[in-house]
Amino acid sequence: MDYREAGVDVVAGRNFVQQIRQLVESTRRPEVLGGLGGFSGLFQLPTGYQEPVLVSGTDGVGTKLKLAHQCDRHDTVGVDLVAMCVNDVLTCGAEPLFFLDYLATGKLNPEQLTQVVSGISEGCRLAGCALLGGETAEMPGFYQPGEYDLAGFCVGIVEKSQILDGSQVQVGDVAIALASQGIHSNGFSLVRKIVEVSQTQLDQPVPWQEGQSFADALLTPTRIYVKPVLAARREGLAIHGMAHITGGGLPENLPRCLGEGQSIRVNPQSWSIPPIFEWLATTGNVATPEMFNTFNMGVGFVLLVPPHEAEQVIRWFESQGLPAWAIGEVIAGSGELVFQ
Repeated sequence: MDYREAGVDVVAGRNFVQQIRQLVESTRRPEVLGGLGGFSGLFQLPTGYQEPVLVSGTDGVGTKLKLAHQCDRHDTVGVDLVAMCVNDVLTCGAEPLFFLDYLATGKLNPEQLTQVVSGISEGCRLAGCALLGGETAEMPGFYQPGEYDLAGFCVGIVEKSQILDGSQVQVGDVAIALASQGIHSNGFSLVRKIVEVSQTQLDQPVPWQEGQSFADALLTPTRIYVKPVLAARREGLAIHGMAHITGGGLPENLPRCLGEGQSIRVNPQSWSIPPIFEWLATTGNVATPEMFNTFNMGVGFVLLVPPHEAEQVIRWFESQGLPAWAIGEVIAGSGELVFQ
């Protein structure tokens, strides 16, 4: 017997690395040393920092992958993977530098996994970070045929004096929402249950947008906020705190960027809930509190800014093509979110 008879094709693995080489190169930054294929990735720290602090984050895509497998569409989940990591790193003010992925499958399908890596590369380009390397593991018998799993890891950098850690947040600061692109990458166990119970066909058109199917709507990737937010800070806009709205929605994530003795009050009537969430709530008979505790409800990222700069911040992000609006304010309290 040999390794191939046991289910692992080493030659196919080598060929796959060659297929994705150009995708990886498209994300290269000047600080990258060496190329693809070594035992590790080398990255030189950028110059110009007085007290550089490295910031790290790791995440996956979750059961959204099940829908990608079901629809046989694999070019967007890679963007999700990068977004979930780089948006987290961004919340303390860090610029993502490089990203590594771990991709595991039962049997290597080069065409399928090249689509995945193309999405990862696209996510890295959107975030301005290098795809420094990764691991592709072929594990026969561990995954269902045609299925794979993804995990990712990002490292960023921030000047120590510029770290956002909650200490800059003041009572009275305004919470500015930055729009999501849809469900992003959280709550998909509930999404899949609603689709299953309602017998919704993923290729059928959604009722709220012509030319869009349920597969299109559900697989829309997580928005990456890195470049516009970092550009806003470079422009001198005062941002005291940031939150990435992921699993647990606004109630769980927004209080994480507050300081001691603070809470945050949010007015859910200050924006129109996107139709995909209305459909999930109605079709699945999901109560409003459960919706807000599970999904982002149209708010993918939140900035806390001084009240006298709120309008300027909103106008600046809208000029970048990113919808923004005020949803609430920081109040005295013990770290909870209060719906107005």
